[in-house]
Amino acid sequence: MCCTLSLVILLYVAYYLYKHFFPSPDINPKDKYVLISGCDTGFGHALAIELDKQGFNVLAGVYVNDNIISLKNELSSNATVFRLDITKDEDINSVYALVEKKTNTLHALVNNAGIAISGYIDWNTSEFLRKTMDVNFFGHVAMTKKLLPLLISKRDSRVINICSVAGFLAPPCLSAYSASKYALESFSDCLRREMAPWGLRVSTIEPGFMRTPILESTSISFEDLWSSLSKDVQMRWGEDFVKEKLSKKATSLLIKYAENPMKVVRALQHAIINTKPSIRYRPGWQSSFIFSPVSMMPAWITDWILNKLDNLSVLPASVYKQLKD
Repeated sequence: MCCTLSLVILLYVAYYLYKHFFPSPDINPKDKYVLISGCDTGFGHALAIELDKQGFNVLAGVYVNDNIISLKNELSSNATVFRLDITKDEDINSVYALVEKKTNTLHALVNNAGIAISGYIDWNTSEFLRKTMDVNFFGHVAMTKKLLPLLISKRDSRVINICSVAGFLAPPCLSAYSASKYALESFSDCLRREMAPWGLRVSTIEPGFMRTPILESTSISFEDLWSSLSKDVQMRWGEDFVKEKLSKKATSLLIKYAENPMKVVRALQHAIINTKPSIRYRPGWQSSFIFSPVSMMPAWITDWILNKLDNLSVLPASVYKQLKD
């Protein structure tokens, strides 16, 4: 058993050393079109700028109208910036028409748009859960299905989906986000296998916590959170528990040491440019050395670790009452 494990580790290390010292060549970006959603900020914004510099024809979708002019000013005349809400069929249809006028072949579709708001399942409304799935999953599915004919018009086109460590490991407080990312992971796997005859390459990017605006958007004040909870939920959890939960989240080491988002942008660039893109990218130390190993442990050990990380000194109000009674 030890010999087999040692051989596997040796082969794994040898494979990555070979890839490092003998990397696959990159493609020529000339006349290649890349469509990116969610270019207002974060990964999408930075990726649009980097690909534009490299000579790609960037098609950048932004959600907020005011961001159209500002992004245009950062890109060359070869780029096209437009308003895109991936949850609206009319926006997706308009984008398809726009792309079709420019080219009959789309080199890459980067499904990047997303939202992330944390909170226990009992705290979240059904409407919030549906909205998260609409943006993080169904919107990307709709974009991919609509643009698929332009992607498979030639071999070696790519679909790159921004997933997350939450797509293979579901921690407390991220139920809606994790569910949407798990769904996107499985969609990516099915798409890659089904479209193999056309040579469509499908990659997923699975980062940990990165210093992006989406990380900052998960912050919420106690007053806002408390007022959003129904009376029975407030009774179950209690003010003391909710306050401590928010306080502990604000001091989380994983958030405190969130990584440089350019690690994700470099992974995205490789998936778009390289002649042999990887199926999965796990940029950064959090994804590779913490979340990935924990996800492969027996479920009871993973549960114990995640519950310890989420453990608070204050019990939920109704639990305290049950124990007291």
